Amino acid sequence: MASLDRSKNDILREIPSVKAILEHPDLLKTRDEFGPVRLTRIVRDVLGEVRAEVLAGRVLETSQAGLVTRVSDRIEQPRSGLREVINATGILLHTGLGRAPLAEDAVMAASRVSHGYCNLELDLESGQRGRRTTHVESLLKELTGAAAATVVNNNAAATVLALRALAAGGEVLVSRGELVEIGGSYRLPEIFEVSGARLREVGTTNKTRISDFERAIRAETKAILRVHASNYRIIGFTEAASLDELSGLAKQRGLFLIDDIGSGSLCAGQLPTSIDDPTASAAVQAGADLVLFSGDKLLGGPQCGIAVGTESAVRRLESDPLMRAFRVDKLILAALETTLRLILDGLGNQKVPLWAMLNTSVDRLQSRAETLANQLRMDYGLCADAIASEAYLGGGSMPGQAISSFAVRISPPFPENVSEEAWARSLRLSHPAIVARIQRGSVWFDLRTVPDDADELLLKTVGRGVRNRE
Repeated sequence: MASLDRSKNDILREIPSVKAILEHPDLLKTRDEFGPVRLTRIVRDVLGEVRAEVLAGRVLETSQAGLVTRVSDRIEQPRSGLREVINATGILLHTGLGRAPLAEDAVMAASRVSHGYCNLELDLESGQRGRRTTHVESLLKELTGAAAATVVNNNAAATVLALRALAAGGEVLVSRGELVEIGGSYRLPEIFEVSGARLREVGTTNKTRISDFERAIRAETKAILRVHASNYRIIGFTEAASLDELSGLAKQRGLFLIDDIGSGSLCAGQLPTSIDDPTASAAVQAGADLVLFSGDKLLGGPQCGIAVGTESAVRRLESDPLMRAFRVDKLILAALETTLRLILDGLGNQKVPLWAMLNTSVDRLQSRAETLANQLRMDYGLCADAIASEAYLGGGSMPGQAISSFAVRISPPFPENVSEEAWARSLRLSHPAIVARIQRGSVWFDLRTVPDDADELLLKTVGRGVRNRE
């Protein structure tokens, strides 16, 4: 045992120092590119791993050249954290993958204001402090017909703020069929608890009439809330009070009407597909005091929550002390403003990625799928074919409503004869990551969610993974 211990000690003494590794000629350029702090941390991690492996009884390469190679390999590995992903799932608003990708113009706008100062809360003409949402408010008013608008960091925040600003300490009537829970355990009753308003359920799960709301109103009632049932549907023997009925009742009884439409479709007929979702403009026209929706869903912009409505209701939101905790920064506002301008200028279908993906014809998707499948067969020997597919909008919009699409299907055998789950995992760990869909024992790349200009990158990434396993 003592001899074995001395042998390990001898090996440990042979391991070069951190300084010796850092001064190796092969790492000098790397040090200039990545910085000495990061490189030193990687070298220390590698040497620590080597020492642990020696003590565990595994004799390893401990020469300076061998360790430099190991450090270089570690540097080339993608850094942990947020990474570029090719979304081949067919879910356009995939929450796990960041929902709507931003338009290039929006990215450039956010980049411009991030490089220095901007007039976030400064009126350049008067030199006085202004409102940070002024630049997007006029666009939202024009697009929805509302009298006023404001922006917070997501739609959940908009809901909390609306309930707090308009109904704290009082009751808010909600149809029992609209007490939703959506992704991430977001539950409407818990939102009420946070806001300080009290929830009062009205009607039944499948039927809530306007007469149910009328009977429920009492002295402590402050508002009526309608909630879009985003990710589920109740079908069959159903009935619901219309927004026009709710608006008329709210005005008659002096109540606020809040319409949480969730997905953020601005106007009917804008998107290039049949979207059976409520629109902000229709809710405003019907007389809702506040209409709440997300910026990163059907709008195709950055993550934020948008509130449009009457001047008095919106200003109450903005004057609430909690508004400061929910406000958005200059990057979000710049990206949102640019996205809204693209839509207003009629360029949404070309320049807003979500809209462009929805606008792509099935024939075009089929042509791309056939080209990619042929290249994967010829260049990498994969069992690939083009196949009709069904994509989904996601993000709580159009649940169960399929969108015709086309995909590249890779069937067994996979590289190294691994399972479809193992190969899909290797794709997720590639650079960039490819997130595909496993279906009926095969791996599918649904092209509805892959932009045209990403086809070559997808092909090269898959091919690189195949070659690395050979």
